[in-house]
Amino acid sequence: MRLDVLPQRQAGAAENMAADFMLLQRYPEIGYLRFRAYGWHRPAFTFGYSQKIDFVRSQLPAQETFDLCRRPTGGGIVDHRNDWTYALVIPRGHPAEEARALESYRLVHAAIADALREQGQPAELKQRGDDTDETPEHPSAKAPGICFQRAECFDVIVPETRRKIAGAAQKRNKHGLLFQGSIDRGAVRSDLDWETFHDALIGHLASALDVDSQNVGWPDWSDEELSALTENYSTVEWNEFR
Repeated sequence: MRLDVLPQRQAGAAENMAADFMLLQRYPEIGYLRFRAYGWHRPAFTFGYSQKIDFVRSQLPAQETFDLCRRPTGGGIVDHRNDWTYALVIPRGHPAEEARALESYRLVHAAIADALREQGQPAELKQRGDDTDETPEHPSAKAPGICFQRAECFDVIVPETRRKIAGAAQKRNKHGLLFQGSIDRGAVRSDLDWETFHDALIGHLASALDVDSQNVGWPDWSDEELSALTENYSTVEWNEFR
């Protein structure tokens, strides 16, 4: 297996969610891992697949304009106005895809913490039993449903302040495991070099997943299929079905 590293792109919220899901469903190189970091055309928030839209709306800033989209993964509300966002797909057959959800979550976040520390940013993983025993798939009843308000087990945190740096959500199906992750730029050093971080993270992920990495072009997807999925993620039916 190999880790394919896609070009960094910017898009609207619905298109970003569609592209991430297409990485899971329609990637032409079957059996390959794939990773992309990406940005946002406009201020954006995304929220977890199972969250209720009334709760989500109650937590969003009033009188501001932004994109809003339900993710295909779980988790809470994520503010993308000042974050570094990525998606990682681990296909069926890879040991990390077959591992328990908490273990794959730990593996990916350990790579992020290692890459941050290489640039002098203190970072560690929140451990089980540290304040709560909640997990990414089974948060406690007290969890607020807002990603960066509370660190869960194996999230990346600042050791001294316990501030959350990075979190992620997962979706598993017959094709593999999709991670959608976010790093709060406001929680780390202002002089952090994100291109250097990107390359360091790829190195640590490749080592942790026991694969080589390679920069590749954008997938040769059907434009019609991606456009149709983007349109679906833009609809009231998708975003308000709960």
